[in-house]
Amino acid sequence: MNNKIIPISEAVAFVKDGMTLMIGGFLSTGSPHKLIDALMQSGVKDLTIIANDTGFPDKGLGKLVVNKQVKKVIVSHIGTNPATIEQLNSKELEVEFVPQGSLAERVRCGGGGLGGVLTPTGLGTVVEEGKQKITVDGKEYLLETALRADIALVGASVADKSGNLFHKGTTQNFNPLIATAADLVIAEVEELVEIGDIPMENVHTPALFVDYMVR
Repeated sequence: MNNKIIPISEAVAFVKDGMTLMIGGFLSTGSPHKLIDALMQSGVKDLTIIANDTGFPDKGLGKLVVNKQVKKVIVSHIGTNPATIEQLNSKELEVEFVPQGSLAERVRCGGGGLGGVLTPTGLGTVVEEGKQKITVDGKEYLLETALRADIALVGASVADKSGNLFHKGTTQNFNPLIATAADLVIAEVEELVEIGDIPMENVHTPALFVDYMVR
């Protein structure tokens, strides 16, 4: 099972210009910080990033925004990163705003093989622009389509050697979800243990979804 553990340089080499990435974290809590730093050093560009937010200028995936390696973000908010706001206003960066619950459900649909989810959230706001509306039992909904990525970068507190992941406390956030909705999943793990050392009920992201791990 050790063949899932690779050097961080090898992990970052999977990311190519123009790819779509999902990155775990909530205001950078639970984000794969070492992978993000390595991406900065790699110089990869024109990325589309799907995440809860764009972190901070000096923390989380916000560093990639500051470094102008990102062409588009699909996020629930950007308020903690002035660089994202500046690049949005200067039209250097495209921002697609998605209500947080809708974002989670769109990722869930991507992981579950569904086309999308019907939700009333966003009706009558800028969120509905360009989206299909569907009426069910006389009530109107927005069709929020599924989201998938080329690569998901997840953060994990503990992993066993087969790739089962445990995310401590609030670091869980979007990490287990995005691991289901990408063609390739790379986990950055803080602690590596033997197979069986993580109780089954504490496995938040099953090894089935994890292709590679970096320590």
